[in-house]
Amino acid sequence: MTTFQPHDLLWGMTTELLPDDVSQWVVEAVSEQRPVVVRRAVTNPRNIAVGIRGKQRSHRLALEMPVNAISKCVKPESLIDTDLSQFPHLQGKLAAVYNLMQGLNLSWGYTGSVGFELATGLKTVNENSDIDLLIRAHEPVSKLDAQNILGLLDQLNLKLDVQLQTPQGGVALREWAGTTGNVLLKRNDKAVLVDNPWG
Repeated sequence: MTTFQPHDLLWGMTTELLPDDVSQWVVEAVSEQRPVVVRRAVTNPRNIAVGIRGKQRSHRLALEMPVNAISKCVKPESLIDTDLSQFPHLQGKLAAVYNLMQGLNLSWGYTGSVGFELATGLKTVNENSDIDLLIRAHEPVSKLDAQNILGLLDQLNLKLDVQLQTPQGGVALREWAGTTGNVLLKRNDKAVLVDNPWG
């Protein structure tokens, strides 16, 4: 199960796998073969927790998907090499993010609506959308390093939401950089307050 991680996009969900009582938008999203996104939750090993997103922000559904139904997986870090000329409304912002992040020598990628649009070509980003980034932080990131990364990103003057993915779960970069004391760590079983997201 370690092969699939939160924020991965998965293809293979079908209407046959949906509960009987789902809304029509869910059926439509799945019928259009949109990917589902891996979410944090504890499931039995044969299933994986996913979320379905529709065309409206309020259209979100959490459910489980059989692992053996998965036909394709796209990870956030694989999206950084997308040809941005196909996304002119994003090109300038994402080029600036890419140039900065590549200089930091980190493993990173796009999640959220930006990641979804880059992966599918479906327009999901609007003027108010954050640019969601994920940084793989297998080794501890010091408070000072977090502050330095955040300082550089803030200079871009973009609406960025950056999460550090530690082996224990996810923590907001801005919270880890700025908070003394405990920070919120999103684990698969629950969100907990910790003083060390790698501990």
